[in-house]
Amino acid sequence: MRSLEAFYESELMPDLVQLEDLRKTAKKRMVPVVVFAALFNLACLILLAKTGLPLNMMLIALCISAVPVFIWYAKYFKGYKDRFKDVIIPKIVAFIHPELKYEKNGMVPKTAFINSRLFAEHPDRYYGDDLVSGTLGRTAIQFSEIQVNRVERVRDHSAEAGSSRKTRTRVYPIFKGLFFAADFNKSFSGTTIVLPDKAEKLLGGMGQALQKLNVQKGELIKLEDPEFERLFVVYGQDQVEARYILSTSLMQRITAFQTRTQKEIRLSFSGNMLYVAIAFDRELFEPALMDSLLDFSRIKEYYDDMKLVIDIVDELNLNTRIWSKQ
Repeated sequence: MRSLEAFYESELMPDLVQLEDLRKTAKKRMVPVVVFAALFNLACLILLAKTGLPLNMMLIALCISAVPVFIWYAKYFKGYKDRFKDVIIPKIVAFIHPELKYEKNGMVPKTAFINSRLFAEHPDRYYGDDLVSGTLGRTAIQFSEIQVNRVERVRDHSAEAGSSRKTRTRVYPIFKGLFFAADFNKSFSGTTIVLPDKAEKLLGGMGQALQKLNVQKGELIKLEDPEFERLFVVYGQDQVEARYILSTSLMQRITAFQTRTQKEIRLSFSGNMLYVAIAFDRELFEPALMDSLLDFSRIKEYYDDMKLVIDIVDELNLNTRIWSKQ
């Protein structure tokens, strides 16, 4: 197999050179737009302070200043971003494995996120993009970037009595990162959930007591691997099945994956699926605007982020079919 450096030079460089021109144009056109918006808003704030300009007028001013930004995005940045995702990311995906396909506007469905039972909160807002799917060996997989939020609507109790109370919307983040789903080749009767063991790390013995109170996710499962137990807490609806799934070998592989990646990861085994959520606090497959696309380290970052998830199949040994579906 060719090295990433050779692939970069032979396959990506010609397209990256053309995209670099689009990036420079988008960046150049952005500067006056940002300066105008900043100065316009500053002038409005000064006018508001000196003349008592009504707040609704300030909101109108903010909308006016946003118009050039939207024009810049539609005319310059969106075309650059779309071309990058249409050309560069599919080539990186194919380089990693030819059986995988990429959809820039696709995402792992919301139903998969809900079925995973990895998060207790209801996903009121669910966004995603950069779907990668296909079959690696004998394992069908899909993963994408997703952002999930819970929405809470509360009445404004600060309003005067007798007046109509307004409803405010508060948005709380549930998860942001890569969400992975794979065929585990076994139909489970219950759900087994593996979560980061934050309580015990912070509270020691008291944390263990709190773990037992988390009945929403099922019974607390205590396992015999001390390193795995140090990193994770396991809940399940069937003690025997949970131990059957989390064999000594699989626990060691999950521990090794966690140690290597140093990411917060959650796993669940439900139905006939394995779900993995890997938290990220940044956008993963977006093109650079401020930095050159011709920097090899940026391409390596896209490659490493994608390979991190794809390697789950090998690192958790999913292609070794030790079970049969019922």
